[in-house]
This record gives sequence, C-alpha cells and structure tokens, in this order.
Amino acid sequence: MDTDLALVIGLILAGFSIPSIVSALSDGRAPRVAAIVAILGGGMVVWAIQGKPGGYSIDQVPEVFVRVVARYVG
Repeated sequence: MDTDLALVIGLILAGFSIPSIVSALSDGRAPRVAAIVAILGGGMVVWAIQGKPGGYSIDQVPEVFVRVVARYVG
C-alpha cells in the first residue's frame, strides 16, 4: 500500500470515528468499535509518516489528499 493512500485512509477512519465516539458516550454506551477504528486510523497515519522518507508536514496533507483522490477517482 502506498504511504499517501495509507495516510488518507487513516485520516478518514480517524475522522469518522470521532462522531461515533461522541454519540456512544452521549448515549451511555462504551465506544468499543469506534475506539478500535480510531486506533486503526491512527496506526495507519503513523505507519504512513514512518514509511515516507522525511515524513509529512501539516501543510502537505491537503495536497496528498487531493493527489490520492485524483488518482483513484479521476
């Protein structure tokens, strides 16, 4: 798997898990699945940062996201 793709998928998974965690906590349930998804997303982000020589900076993330979307959608 490409490190750019892993970064984008990890960010999407982590981002989608946040509302699920908030929803589970507000309903009084344990956010088990949401926590697992957040950990997987975070792991993918860490793997992508470590796998790319020099890593990623914060200002590179939007460019990487657009590049990955353009590669697989367009």
